[in-house]
Amino acid sequence: MHAVTAPHPDAAAAYRQRRTPRQMEAEVFVRANRSIREALAEQTQTALARARADNRRLWDVVLGLVMDPANQLPAPLRSQVASLAHAVLRECESETADLQFISEMNDAIAGGLWS
Repeated sequence: MHAVTAPHPDAAAAYRQRRTPRQMEAEVFVRANRSIREALAEQTQTALARARADNRRLWDVVLGLVMDPANQLPAPLRSQVASLAHAVLRECESETADLQFISEMNDAIAGGLWS
């Protein structure tokens, strides 16, 4: 039997280096959905508020990036993503936020980034 050794300290960095920047961006949306799933499982006001806040911060950044004139995405795509960001942000601000809708939008963006 072989002794189990601890992973090399650079193992996580090596794993990250094999992913493309788009895949790393997709991971951010996956993590945001993890926050939603945990909140829905816990069903506490704190967890739900945290999930909304996490997603609001994410989509605030997305909106800022697509509104930046230096962004190199095609203008029609930037406009579509901005509209989506506005819709998600409105939902995040709602007292009765539809976390399922937000999760579906995160999945759609993550899926597009992974492809």
